[in-house]
Amino acid sequence: MTTGAFAAQGADLELVGIQKRFPGFTAIEHLDLKIPAGSFFALLGPSGCGKTTTLRLVAGLEEPTAGRILIGGKDITGQKPYQRPVNTVFQSYALFPHMTVLENVAFGLRRRRIDEPVAKAHEALRLVELDHLAARKPQQLSGGQQQRVALARAIVNRPALLLLDEPLGALDLKLRRQMQLELKTIQEEVGLTFLHVTHDQEEAMTMADTVAVMNKGRIEQMGAPEELYELPKTAFVANFLGQSNLFTGPVIGSTSDAIAVAVAGQRIVVPAARAHRHAGEVTIGIRPEKLSLHLSAPADDPARNSMGPGRVIDVSFSGVSTQYLINVPRVGTLIVFAQNMAFGPVAGEGGEVWVSWDIKHGFGLEDEPGDLPKFDADTTTRSIAAQRRASLITELEEV
Repeated sequence: MTTGAFAAQGADLELVGIQKRFPGFTAIEHLDLKIPAGSFFALLGPSGCGKTTTLRLVAGLEEPTAGRILIGGKDITGQKPYQRPVNTVFQSYALFPHMTVLENVAFGLRRRRIDEPVAKAHEALRLVELDHLAARKPQQLSGGQQQRVALARAIVNRPALLLLDEPLGALDLKLRRQMQLELKTIQEEVGLTFLHVTHDQEEAMTMADTVAVMNKGRIEQMGAPEELYELPKTAFVANFLGQSNLFTGPVIGSTSDAIAVAVAGQRIVVPAARAHRHAGEVTIGIRPEKLSLHLSAPADDPARNSMGPGRVIDVSFSGVSTQYLINVPRVGTLIVFAQNMAFGPVAGEGGEVWVSWDIKHGFGLEDEPGDLPKFDADTTTRSIAAQRRASLITELEEV
């Protein structure tokens, strides 16, 4: 690929004290955000968190109740959408069905009376590797190809900022993963600033340099994908960005390197540097793939935490790994992702097991225990066989 005229650097985006209120509710409480020029930035969160409203404010489709929007240091808060150096790629593609691919891409250039619209449209199509289909109509293309045409149409206008509104939501899983990689490659080639809005955690982590997790109109945590996943600050981030096993208990000992927490009578150690609270009642966590499954009590190891015994209440084979749900008395349900190194599951339903994990993989949240969200990270997972597992738990409690 050659970037040609599209290699111009994007501009930075800054949101200062943004608030957005609608009759009856506040969509964005208070938002301060700066996105560096040339970066791929993702706003991630559930429906209703304010991410799409933020995108619409930047695009000029909504007006903020308070605050300022700056692109490249210039205040554009009062500008109309067509005056802003911004283009948007929507989930619906929004291509003109009666026009060819080339005509779709050149349409905006012609309306703005830009010189050489056809040549520039061909250049944009070459960037997304679709110039050989320039004469086709949109309905003759696959979903992924239509999405690339929509991207070319946005890039050809050379915006300082490209907004991506759930752009891959209409694609099937395999094609969506392929497009994630292609979008990231194109962003690196063209050098524009991308602001990507999505509810798909994998999509955000695959493509973005920086991810901001939004909740109830605020940013809960922002950072590199690996940082957010490995060291979440709040229960919401820990549960929304993947799944987590969370435990709450009092700190019963601490050193400069670690804190020890009592969880259902068991001593669990967390590195002090990975914990946001070091005294009182704290909530600590461990990701399911960090857990090891044992059929007997593991030997004491100062470098590892262990918990158990518990009973397997569900086994779910997913190809690469097997997911186990384990009921541990006075602790609750643990999720374990075990890589499939041999044929068949390590343990079956009803089996007695223990779990252990390396102390350095644990994390401690900044939430006050009483402020934890009223949901479990594994709510969806546990619904797979809820009645069967509930029955099994009842039988175990009666024994």
